[in-house]
Amino acid sequence: MRHARRRIVRRVTRLAAVGGLLVGSAMVTRAVASEPPDASAAPRTLARTASGAGADLVSRLGTDRTAGHWVDSDGRPVVAVTDERTAEEVRRAGATAKRVRHSMSELRSATSTLRAAPRVPGTAWALDFRSNEVVVRGDRTVSGSDWSRLTGVAQGIGGFVRMERTEGAFTTRLNGAEPILSTAGRCSAGFNVTDGTRDFILTAGHCGPTGSVWFGDGQGERQVGRTVAGSFPGDDFSLVEYANGKAGDGADLVAVGDGKGVRITGTGEPAVGQRVFRSGSTSGLRDGRVTALDATVNYPEGTVTGLIETDVCAEPGDSGGPMFSEGIALGVTSGGSGDCDKGGTTFFQPLPEAMESLGVRLVGSGRQDAAAGTSATAPPGAAAPGASAPVTGVEGSTLLARLTDRRNVGPGLLIVAGSLVALVATRWIRAEADRKAYQRHYSATWG
Repeated sequence: MRHARRRIVRRVTRLAAVGGLLVGSAMVTRAVASEPPDASAAPRTLARTASGAGADLVSRLGTDRTAGHWVDSDGRPVVAVTDERTAEEVRRAGATAKRVRHSMSELRSATSTLRAAPRVPGTAWALDFRSNEVVVRGDRTVSGSDWSRLTGVAQGIGGFVRMERTEGAFTTRLNGAEPILSTAGRCSAGFNVTDGTRDFILTAGHCGPTGSVWFGDGQGERQVGRTVAGSFPGDDFSLVEYANGKAGDGADLVAVGDGKGVRITGTGEPAVGQRVFRSGSTSGLRDGRVTALDATVNYPEGTVTGLIETDVCAEPGDSGGPMFSEGIALGVTSGGSGDCDKGGTTFFQPLPEAMESLGVRLVGSGRQDAAAGTSATAPPGAAAPGASAPVTGVEGSTLLARLTDRRNVGPGLLIVAGSLVALVATRWIRAEADRKAYQRHYSATWG
């Protein structure tokens, strides 16, 4: 009975080992077949390629025949059109066409009328391309009379202006990703930029006026630089010139937490529906989607226009932090409502507009617009926006981490190795058992 049980155990072990070899080999084959040229490349989406196709179509067809573009859940471009002839042109170009009632010219005319109305702090509006509406939001600070007056303005424009009340309050998000501090408050370093001679930190304009001195610690012992230019309200960006004139090593990286960073390869403009990431010192790395463009926010300090609206959460302490997607810099955190427990709306100052106005370009980037479809490198080290410390590359990761990474061939190799060990062990056990059985039989016969 004991020998039968042993045979069953050995048989099951051999079958499991053979199965492990097959599974492990399949995993290795699949990992090698799908391995990108750069093994450290971050996961990619089609958002930027789709965004470029949609933007080109809208630019070519004009604002009287289209009403914006976005990226659908499958990462494909969708263009809002006002007539069937334009829809056919969009389809021939390989994009999806959606018939809408109001053109981009009408939507922009509506926002112009809202801007001309008496300003109401705590309100914001943006173009919702997917619903073909202008969405007006009012936070909890807006009084009933002010909201009623603004609703009257919206009704006068037409039925494509939607009014919504929102929880929280629209505020600028002072503080940020890697903290820089001054008497004006605590803010975030966004992206490192240069004018060809000197290096700067591009951050939010509401962080402090021109002349503000920034430090990297609370004791005021490590001076980072001084604000030399900016715009707020109206826009929300500013330049902090480095005290020594240079950003240092790792200047083309932004911190994402856990001692890691993402290399920034260029700037771009987002599309509605695109997945984006934001980094900040209060809430860390967060992601979400672009929900609207050309947003206007009436902060208590003043009105800012042309912002990117997202559903990425943010909290006080995240202001000025970088927003990016696949290694492409998109904007810096301006403000919003809500928090990362309940969610909310966050607005970003578009980066290309700010850089053009300031006459700067990204540090380490010879050109400003990355080619569509280029992917970002994976987090290569512990670099912070605005930091000058050198970083370590992906080679610094441990062998164990690489082997256990599901995206690598490591798991398959581990299964193959374990299966081989099990097979060898069962063969050895069987051979040893046969040898001992032969010895017992031989000894009994000889005796």
